[in-house]
Amino acid sequence: MDLDLKNKSVIVTGGASNIGRAITLCFASEGANITIADLDTDAGERVAKLALELGASDVQVVKTDITDLANVETTFAAAKQKFGSVDCLVNNVGWDDLMFFTQTTPELWDKLIKINYVGVLNCTRVALEHMTPNGGGSIVSISSDASRQGEPKEAVYGGLKAATNSFMKTIAKENGRYNIRCNCVCPGVTVPDSVEETSENSMWKDKDSMFTEEQFAAIAKSLPLKRLGRPQDIANAVVFLSSQKAASFITGQVLSASGGYSMIG
Repeated sequence: MDLDLKNKSVIVTGGASNIGRAITLCFASEGANITIADLDTDAGERVAKLALELGASDVQVVKTDITDLANVETTFAAAKQKFGSVDCLVNNVGWDDLMFFTQTTPELWDKLIKINYVGVLNCTRVALEHMTPNGGGSIVSISSDASRQGEPKEAVYGGLKAATNSFMKTIAKENGRYNIRCNCVCPGVTVPDSVEETSENSMWKDKDSMFTEEQFAAIAKSLPLKRLGRPQDIANAVVFLSSQKAASFITGQVLSASGGYSMIG
């Protein structure tokens, strides 16, 4: 299906690794102009090369710290300068360190808040400044099914993702009048196919540090679809929601792409 994303200007935060990498390459197959906003520019350049091979109209990599508002403004300015506008934003960057809440520290809370929530605020604020005078756009934030029903060892992360869900719904209501659509996609356990799909900053760089093979198997067995998520599963949902052609009447929604882990009506 042609999603009418050819030559659209898309910013993908964390676009050099895992889910962000898959999202970047999925937009590339639709012929989009892509700005990979990532701290790891070496990994970003490798993904950019693949994106061009898959059909992206053009790709640039901009070193971006989403927790720094001024840095985010610079990234958006670079996208506008190169591609003329910003049509789609994917708030993909996320990070967690699995442990029970009583094991966490205020220092960890601060890090989680900055990466998983302040970064979304910064990027969304600047995206709205670009999209409102431009006649509209799409913002998709990667949330988590941990936001919908809670998950052990993800208390702070899940709470921040729940905040993201609520924030995006409010932004959707406030900005629908400007033809700006805002949605969330909630992955479950989503595992890259290989370490080559991750970057130095990825929480999945060593997937064995997250779960054992036995735990992966148990998770897959517990899901109705009987398999773990892959980055492409999430990318497909994100690109669909970003398409004005396919999803023009969808906003303020929280979509689980988790193999049936969460079934919330």
